[in-house]
Amino acid sequence: MVQLDEKMYFYLLFIIPVMTVFFILLQIWKKRTQKKFAHLPLLKKLTPDKSDFKSTLKFLFLILGLAFLTLGLVNPKIGTKLETVKREGVDIVFAVDVSKSMLAEDIVPNRLEKAKRLVSEIINQLASDRIGIIAYAGQAFPQLPITTDYGAAKMFLQSMNTNMLTSQGTAIDRAIELATTYYDDEDQTNRVLFIISDGEDHSEGATLNMVESATEEGIRIFTIGVGKSKGAPIPIKRKGVVESLKKDSQGEVVITKLNEDVLRDIAEDGNGEYIDGSNTEAAVEFIKEQLNQIDKKEFEAKQFAEFKDQFQWFLAAGVLFLFLDIFVLDRKTKWLKKLNLFNEKTD
Repeated sequence: MVQLDEKMYFYLLFIIPVMTVFFILLQIWKKRTQKKFAHLPLLKKLTPDKSDFKSTLKFLFLILGLAFLTLGLVNPKIGTKLETVKREGVDIVFAVDVSKSMLAEDIVPNRLEKAKRLVSEIINQLASDRIGIIAYAGQAFPQLPITTDYGAAKMFLQSMNTNMLTSQGTAIDRAIELATTYYDDEDQTNRVLFIISDGEDHSEGATLNMVESATEEGIRIFTIGVGKSKGAPIPIKRKGVVESLKKDSQGEVVITKLNEDVLRDIAEDGNGEYIDGSNTEAAVEFIKEQLNQIDKKEFEAKQFAEFKDQFQWFLAAGVLFLFLDIFVLDRKTKWLKKLNLFNEKTD
């Protein structure tokens, strides 16, 4: 396993394409200027030791040197010791609504971003619980299977958007059905499902039936409502700018509202609680208290216990290439000229 300590230094790699463009433009300018000065055969006679290849080679050394130095600053670490550790926790699955109604901006910046922030803050409060993530709209999609890798969970969470599922609508029953497949440990009885949504459900009857099936498998269902009861229109944006508002078949602007009743019914039938997500801090604190009251199940997990720095190898390679860039000359090397590796020998 590889860890990267300082990922921010990766931004330095953007210098390389900029330098490459300048180098190409410089070579084009040189060629044009030389043609104005004299014809190519005459230039070769005037500068017989000038190498056409060395300038590109020197630039390649410079680019490689900068790339390896950047990787050295990032400080990659390699896991050297894999241990099996015993942990206690709860299996938690987050089902996040990614339907178009989650773009409503009655909660800043919008309902979906609020939902993602809530999940992220809940993850920050966890210690050794296993988590999974589901995205759902008209269908449900497994975003992340049960794992203890919270970093990966946050990465997948941030990539979620309303365009990831082509089937629109809100089918909470599909999310619950998919969630039941996440709890693959038969011995794990402490199973929790969080449904984060504005409560719009196009399959309400099927949802309650699925809730009943889930509770029979020992799954407690909590619901978190995001949005306002008074509702808001759904903006249609292009490059971050609102172009219009979503309208129905009659041409009327669609107003999407938080349906707390649906979410309360699901939580009540699922042996859980409904949580108002408008106040992130209060919601996360309440969830933390609820999870602390649930008995923890012991399970085994493999993790890397020791990591060793590898930056020195990259720094050494970077310095080596920079030295090569300095000491390799633009003119032809006599012994290389004899070998004619670069087809520079003239008749």
